[in-house]
Amino acid sequence: MAVGALWGLVAALETHRGRDRAVRALSYGCQLAGAALPGPGGLPGGLLAASAQLSSCRTALRLFDDLAMLRHSCSYGLGPEGEDALVRGLSVLSNVANQLYYPCEHLAWAADVGIVRAASQRWWTRSTALWGCALLLGILRYGMGTRGVILPCSWASCNMGWAPGGCALLLGTLQSLRILLQLRRKLSQHKCSTSPQRQQKLRAQVKAEVLSILMDTADLCNAIHWLPPGFLWAGRFPPWLVGLLGTISSLIGIYQASRGANSEAA
Repeated sequence: MAVGALWGLVAALETHRGRDRAVRALSYGCQLAGAALPGPGGLPGGLLAASAQLSSCRTALRLFDDLAMLRHSCSYGLGPEGEDALVRGLSVLSNVANQLYYPCEHLAWAADVGIVRAASQRWWTRSTALWGCALLLGILRYGMGTRGVILPCSWASCNMGWAPGGCALLLGTLQSLRILLQLRRKLSQHKCSTSPQRQQKLRAQVKAEVLSILMDTADLCNAIHWLPPGFLWAGRFPPWLVGLLGTISSLIGIYQASRGANSEAA
């Protein structure tokens, strides 16, 4: 079993996505450890420097992600016809935000290294704002019943997500979690009329939804922190909290990817 896990890790690290997940987790882990340890120099300073370099490495590697994102956006298009119209709309908007994120980040990176003459901070702010919008849309989309989880119409038609800033994040997250809890309660009430395989599948879907919401919420909290001061909690997080949220999000992403690989292997 240990050998199988080792070969699975090797196989993951040989892919771009797998390596990016590992570098992301290591970067945030170094930031968390470096900020939590006492003293600005020595080991804490080295860990923070390593975190910054690993983050720069990921930025450079994302220079090649535009076409992959474009392929995903084109393959999704306007969404499958059987899916709820609001869910499809949120998904399309999320894809647009993700697609625009990459050129903004590329321009910011190019301005930093001196390839183009531009105010890099403006482009960094725009890319972070687009990333945050994509994350918020993802959280709201999970709450509307993506990935095949069928939700009650009364819940799905609730008007949520139109409040500004942090209210939209809070309402979207609470709404999504409430829907998932109701679905779980509904499953427990119909155990006799539902096959064990169906129950297991739905439980796995609920678990995946909860983890996705937690992952996106942690990333969104960091995204808002990196925006210009004055917007919600922008600039107020201590470095250890940024590292903690990023580490939690990264570990959830690695866990979900490993579960997906195990499901395909089975």
